[in-house]
Formats: sequence, C-alpha cells, structure tokens
Amino acid sequence: MTRVVVLGTRGYPSYYGGFETAVRRLAPYLVDKGMEVTVYGRRDQTLDDHRADARVNTVSTIGLATKSLSTLTYGLTSTLHAAVMRPDVALVMNVANGFWLPLLRWRGIPVVVNVDGMEWEREKWGRLAKWVFKTGARLTARWADEIVVDARAIGERWRHEFGRVGIFIPYGGDAPAPLPLKDDLEPGSYVLIVARFVPENTIGEFFDAVPSLAETHDVVIVGSSGFGGELDARAEALARTHPRVRWLGHMSDDERLFALWQNAGAYFHGHSVGGTNPALVQAMACGTPTVARDTIYNREVLDTAAVYVQPNAHAITQGLIDLLNDDGMRKTLGERAQERAASSYSWAGVCLAYEQALRSARHTRSPASRMRNSNP
Repeated sequence: MTRVVVLGTRGYPSYYGGFETAVRRLAPYLVDKGMEVTVYGRRDQTLDDHRADARVNTVSTIGLATKSLSTLTYGLTSTLHAAVMRPDVALVMNVANGFWLPLLRWRGIPVVVNVDGMEWEREKWGRLAKWVFKTGARLTARWADEIVVDARAIGERWRHEFGRVGIFIPYGGDAPAPLPLKDDLEPGSYVLIVARFVPENTIGEFFDAVPSLAETHDVVIVGSSGFGGELDARAEALARTHPRVRWLGHMSDDERLFALWQNAGAYFHGHSVGGTNPALVQAMACGTPTVARDTIYNREVLDTAAVYVQPNAHAITQGLIDLLNDDGMRKTLGERAQERAASSYSWAGVCLAYEQALRSARHTRSPASRMRNSNP
C-alpha cells in the first residue's frame, strides 16, 4: 500500500480555501485507490464534519497562528513529523514550504508540490513575506521532484522564471442538483461575491460599487479576511447602512453556498493574482452568470463564459447591472460556464491527475530506481 502524506493545508476536513477544498475531494479518492493517506493540519482549524471520510488519517501539529508565520511554522512541524514517519510520497501545498523540502529529500521521500499562484505578488504581504514566498519558490524549483501548476499561465511563469516545467492540474467543480435557497432572496435578482478579503481580489473596488448596486438589487457578500481589518469593517458598515446588502461572512455550508451560486443574477469574480480559482470553477459548475476582472488567469478559465471588466467601481457596476438586465445573456453565460466546467474542470479528472503524479513520483524515486541511478 502506497503511503501518502499531504502537508501545507489547514487539515482535513477544512473549508478555509482552495487547498482545503482540493484535499477534501482528493484524500478519500486516493484511499479508494488503495493508498494510505495522512493529512497534516492545524489544531482548531478543522470541523467535526459527518461527511468526512474516517479512513483518512489526520495529524495536527503546532505552530504560530499569525498571518505572516503560520505557513512557515506549521509547515516545519509537519515536515519534521513526516520525515520521521517516512511515507512513500509527499504532496506539499504552497511554495513557502520549499524551505523544508530538503528535509524530506534527505529522508528519501519523493515530493510533489502544488505551487499555487504567485504569492509574492499579492498586495496583502509585506516585504519580508514576499521574500519568503519568492525564496520558497526558488527552493521548490530546486528540491521538488515534481511541481503542479493549477493554470497554464502559471506554468509559463514557472518555466521562464525558475526553469521548471510543471504538471497542469487545475481545481475541479461538480454540478449539484438544483438546490433551494436557504436565504430570503429572489432567484435571478441579486449580485453575489464569494472571496477572501484581500486587495488583489478587487474587494475594495467592489465595495465601492455596492452603494450603487444596492439602489436596485440585493447584494450578497460571502467571505472575510480571516484576521479582521479594514475590509471586514467596510463589509459590516455596508450591511448596516444599506438594507439590501447582506454580509454572510465565511461560509462552510456547501449546500447553502451552491444554492446562492445557482440562483444568483450575477456573480462578480475579482481575483487577479492566483491561477485557476476553486470558487470560480465551482460557480461555473453551478451555471452562474459571471462578471470577471479582466486577467489572463480568468480568461484562461472562463473563456467566452463571462463579461470582463476593469477593476474600478464604475466598470464593475455597469457590467453587473447590464448582465442583470439581460436575461438572454445570463442564460447563455450560465450554460457556457457549466459546459466548460464539465469538460475541463471536473473533480474526477483532477483527482486522477494527482493520483498519476504521486504514483509517478514514487516510482521515479523508489529505492530500486535510486540504486540504479546511483550506479555508474
């Protein structure tokens, strides 16, 4: 039985972000394929979820739960534990963990790293954090047996900047059955945004557009920063001063979230730095008519299944209002999005690609192959 460890997420099951979403789908899949799977995580960051697969092993380690040091410290303690455990192959999420890859390689553990987006370009990080991510990326390029990129545009950046060619494995989404709205909203009439509150997700510009949007339509905001701050305060103020604005915070109820996507009149996606965004792919699978910030990553994923706008309040407002007032366009974009999600971004294809990458890395660096490669 192949023993796999997953490092670099908040654990299993967790609903924090894209990595956690992927692990919730991938870990049980790998167990079904005959692997023994252990997911490392952080204390108090997982849920007691009846949908969790009891066959997935979990290990919680210690670290510093701060914005700038959590990834590094939890990554170190997880890596040390995994180095002692010595699994057959490790799946590592996030290039900040590139600092610890030599420990895994020293123990003879093949390593596959999901490099995520260009973290060092995110506005939320200070100079030191950006240095950590960029240096971690260089170390990942040096020490990883294989890298995974979730967008082809990210793959091109890694090829040019670090000389590494990665395996393209995006995020997935599955079309759920029609779900009833758990919120008192009129289907097809409201604006929806689902995002972490960071500047590069165009949250501030969207908030600038909210007062105008709320004059004629309900506006539903799902997300938070996770640490409090200015954008959380703005969301709270908007919900308090505008009767048609609802801030629902971070949401771990998939059915409620999927129902909001299925019934939205228009969904705004403002992510600008990462590659394939998991929330966007799931929105597409739900058939959500989308207005997206015009970036190379969003165009790669959505193609012709969206209206593209520039990151300013006027353009966002106009794009959303125009889409809300055009039933034919909303239907067309929703159908295109759902078809594209099914053909190019299914969880079945994503999980299969990860399985193949992990098996390949284990085979390439198995004890027998290492002995062969060391012989003259």
